[in-house]
Amino acid sequence: MRIGLYGGSFDPVHLGHLLVAEAACEEMNLDRIVFIPAARSPFKPGTAPAHDALRLRWLRIALAGRPDFAVDELELRRGGTSYTIDTVREFAARHPGAELCWLIGADHVPTLNQWREADTLARTVEFIMIPRPGNPPVPAPEPFRVRPLRGWPLAVSSSEIRERIRTGRPVDHLLPPHVAAAIRESAAYPPPTP
Repeated sequence: MRIGLYGGSFDPVHLGHLLVAEAACEEMNLDRIVFIPAARSPFKPGTAPAHDALRLRWLRIALAGRPDFAVDELELRRGGTSYTIDTVREFAARHPGAELCWLIGADHVPTLNQWREADTLARTVEFIMIPRPGNPPVPAPEPFRVRPLRGWPLAVSSSEIRERIRTGRPVDHLLPPHVAAAIRESAAYPPPTP
């Protein structure tokens, strides 16, 4: 079995995330993609994401009806800063013999050798690089195994979506419809105070 692990804040999950997951399943012959919302990203130390329960709800809404897509609360239950090696070890223990792949944004690939327990991580998991639209693939540091995804790149980010929501601009074209409705209902991203 080939399992894709897709970590991130998912604050909020958007169509770009879903297109990447679909492309990874098809191009990399993955049997399943597991979305793993981070408690706190080591790449965003000063940023607090929307409440965990909201991010989980939005993910579950977005992935409804997709048995090959799942959500795992492992990092949220663990709390604190989420490190990839800890999550990979947990999945390797749960799924002995499975091939594990970690989806990673191209902007993070050059720093892989600085990640916690980088040598162990390089031996344990293959990385699937998510390209940034308009940017060429970046080389991976040795000894990491990184395969680029062709996919359907969508130049959108969660931070842009949060800003659009806060400033009252439309986002329905960037989010699954039920996720957009749930975000409006939650009022998770209030407008800035004057």
